[in-house]
Amino acid sequence: MTLINTKEYKIYSNFLSNLANDLTKFYFSKLNKTFKVTNKIQGKGYDPVTTSDKAFEKFIRAKIKNKFPNHQVIGEEFGHKKTLSDYTWVIDPIDGTRSFVIGNPTWSNLISLNFKGNPIVGLANFPILNKYYLNINNKNAYVFENKRKRKISVSKNIPFSKIKVSGAFHGAISLKQQLKIPKVLKLMQFPTADALSYSHLCEGKIDVVFQCANKIWDIHPLIPIIKAAGGVVTTWNNKDAVNAGSILVSANQSTHNKMLKLLKPVSK
Repeated sequence: MTLINTKEYKIYSNFLSNLANDLTKFYFSKLNKTFKVTNKIQGKGYDPVTTSDKAFEKFIRAKIKNKFPNHQVIGEEFGHKKTLSDYTWVIDPIDGTRSFVIGNPTWSNLISLNFKGNPIVGLANFPILNKYYLNINNKNAYVFENKRKRKISVSKNIPFSKIKVSGAFHGAISLKQQLKIPKVLKLMQFPTADALSYSHLCEGKIDVVFQCANKIWDIHPLIPIIKAAGGVVTTWNNKDAVNAGSILVSANQSTHNKMLKLLKPVSK
């Protein structure tokens, strides 16, 4: 995989760090009020979008355009701005819109910078929790909280018998299919909270996270943070997580391999 140089990492990680603070201020000054909710798939399920999702994405796009006008942008709400640039920003303005709608504080703003299709710098910003996660290169990731930053790392050398597992199917796996993976169901003892669960894994608080139906904006911003913290991330069928879909993240390769095997009956 082609990597950017140290100077470029600093430029982009500093931009995202400043953007995290700007997004939190923007939320409390402009968006911490009544909002409208629309179901994107009316009659076919529930996929909410709010006026706040759209406001956040417009805000983020404006910041990117001002600083990096030639870069491409892909956002959940406003599509793909195509250019000839090798750099593409991928935006989920509110990851966890359902949480946002009901007042659960675990929602976040997710943003990645991709170089030639590969996520290289990622941000997961949690305005209500007043913290954000960010990698500054491919080997170092941090959580920024209470005006302090702390380097984060996955839990190391934990035996499989003691792993903490968080998983969610989001309606993508039927009850009949779930019955094919009884050992996985038994391991699911901890709640899943969208990007916050992946972030907690990067801090060593949990050891495995798996979810279905992730889009690129759900997972691209988290991939570089996970890898920089020492984690392993693929799809359930062990493909590159850049493809999105059903995602598995583990604290180490041994645990990952065992989880892949357990998920195999439903990973096709």
